[in-house]
Amino acid sequence: MRVVVTGATGNAGTSVVKALAADRAITDVLGVARRRPDLRIPGVRWAEVDIDPGRADLTEVLAGADAVVHLAWKFQPTHDPVTTWRTNVLGSIGVFEACARAGVRALVHASSIGAYSPGPADGRPVDESWPTHGWPGAAYTREKAYLERYLDGFRLAHPGLRVVRLRPAFLFKEGAASEQRRIFAGPLLPWRMIRPGLLPAVPAVTGLRFQALHTDDAAEAYRAAVVRPVHGPFNLVADPVLDTAAVAALLHSRTVPLPAGAARAVLAAAWRMHLVPATPGLLDAVLRLPLLDAGRARDELGWTPKATATEAVAAFIEGLHRGAGLDTPPLAPARAGAGRHHRA
Repeated sequence: MRVVVTGATGNAGTSVVKALAADRAITDVLGVARRRPDLRIPGVRWAEVDIDPGRADLTEVLAGADAVVHLAWKFQPTHDPVTTWRTNVLGSIGVFEACARAGVRALVHASSIGAYSPGPADGRPVDESWPTHGWPGAAYTREKAYLERYLDGFRLAHPGLRVVRLRPAFLFKEGAASEQRRIFAGPLLPWRMIRPGLLPAVPAVTGLRFQALHTDDAAEAYRAAVVRPVHGPFNLVADPVLDTAAVAALLHSRTVPLPAGAARAVLAAAWRMHLVPATPGLLDAVLRLPLLDAGRARDELGWTPKATATEAVAAFIEGLHRGAGLDTPPLAPARAGAGRHHRA
């Protein structure tokens, strides 16, 4: 089986190509990225391809592939949503349609918990039937939700192409810490202080709770979705549900209450001044995310995460302190004085 992975050099991609290459049923793994990495993974080849519309003949790139795992995504520049829309939405559609033209038999798309509509008022976990209309105030959630709608029609137009959508919670691993700091926090985060015993307090945003998953566990779900004859959406989460108190416990810190409105106002001001990349709309979306039930992934993918959500976040915290990364352009390790967010 030959598998092509787009976005293969990022947080999820580096774990996914490694998991695929370790599966004896998969004979060839081609990692596609905009910039060729120096990272060496046994059994993985690399191709330098930009999925932006008009940049490459994607049909040629995907020719001969049995399955395509589509992970490519651009988080920045958050001040220019037209640019991210071009890559994330139009680029993804280009990948989908190239799969059909190239005769690919299976498409595994990286959707997200962010594609879901706000959760139920009673806070109960939802399955894959919960609406996927996203949150209109954030580019990330709008784009993920739009692609869900596109795939609804795409799978009907191409019934012979098996379409799988994986909807993971927040993905963490030690080697992605530097990238995630750059994407979401920018230069203001005192990353060398992010270790147990150094931070005296952590702001506890009212209503903030989240689900997390170690990226390597998510990669196993992607591998299973490639080799098993499954289709449709799958939630991916690990227990337990986390909040600020859980993160503070990992840091041996206390919490300081912070109303959600105040947190949003601070974030909005910092974002307008280009001090942080994360938008206030993204915070709005996170505060409204549903809790997910991953029962379908357990039953049909035979998938169970090895790491708890707490362990996944602990790995990320360790990576932040160490400035950890991998030898790819997106995951390049942090360096002293580096990390200023480029203005759009």
